[in-house]
Amino acid sequence: MRSIALMNQKGGVGKTTTTVNLAAASARLGKRTLLVDLDPQAHATLHLGADPSALDGSVYDLLLDPTHDAAHPLITSRDNLALLPAETDLAAAETELQNAPDRQHRLGRALDRLRDRFDLVLLDCPPALGLLTLNGLAAATEVLIPMQAHFLALQGVSKLLETVQLVRGSLNDRLAVAGVVLCMHDHQTTLSQEVVADLNEFFESARGTDVPWNAAKIFDPPIRRNIKLAECPSFGQTIFEYAPDAAGAKDYEALARSVLGLTDAPTTPEPEPPVVNIRPQAMNQPSAPDAIAPDQPA
Repeated sequence: MRSIALMNQKGGVGKTTTTVNLAAASARLGKRTLLVDLDPQAHATLHLGADPSALDGSVYDLLLDPTHDAAHPLITSRDNLALLPAETDLAAAETELQNAPDRQHRLGRALDRLRDRFDLVLLDCPPALGLLTLNGLAAATEVLIPMQAHFLALQGVSKLLETVQLVRGSLNDRLAVAGVVLCMHDHQTTLSQEVVADLNEFFESARGTDVPWNAAKIFDPPIRRNIKLAECPSFGQTIFEYAPDAAGAKDYEALARSVLGLTDAPTTPEPEPPVVNIRPQAMNQPSAPDAIAPDQPA
């Protein structure tokens, strides 16, 4: 079972949109997919049409009770797609688990009990480094970073990579950064071209080193800015149900093929032009910080 945590400590970058539509695309490609909503805002849950106030169970139950039936809160959302939903009570988990043993590994142990049921797990992490995000990172094998190609976002990614390095050194030695997904992307602007070039240069400089992002890349295709992607959550639908012919549907299907490593992935419809006059040193290599103690909440 492949487990991918989607995270970015900056909100509004397209993280939940990417988690939901990447999960839907993977399910459409025949992968038995589980989406885990770890955000107390429950936006991924709402996006898939579930009501957080009318749930029979949620990820909150699995975190609070290690003996809870891991399959009980699951909702069959679409063909090949199940949802482990969130509810607003999830915000209390940080406090309620403060002194609980193995509090960072409770989600991972629950997902291990579901291993035979799914090929792929996508975890929608909150936009903050707390106990919920640490549970997601401890349960995952890979990290996928949705971001916009804005210059200041590079510094945010640098800090995020430091967090991944901390977690790999203390909670999960399997964790690696798969790469970056560019969201709401406009490849024609000089700024976006510079950011993409800086990211590529940064990832290339890590090849052959012993950091969690030594094999990371920018996934193709970038997700183009598309109003249909912003509209479909209000209908409780994925982009494939709401606007299957929209650019967002085409981009997320191609992205799923890329993330899953399918060789028949269609070519990117709009390749990015060559970049010139790149702004140097936009992104600093993260330093090697001290490890998080296993029983210390973030």
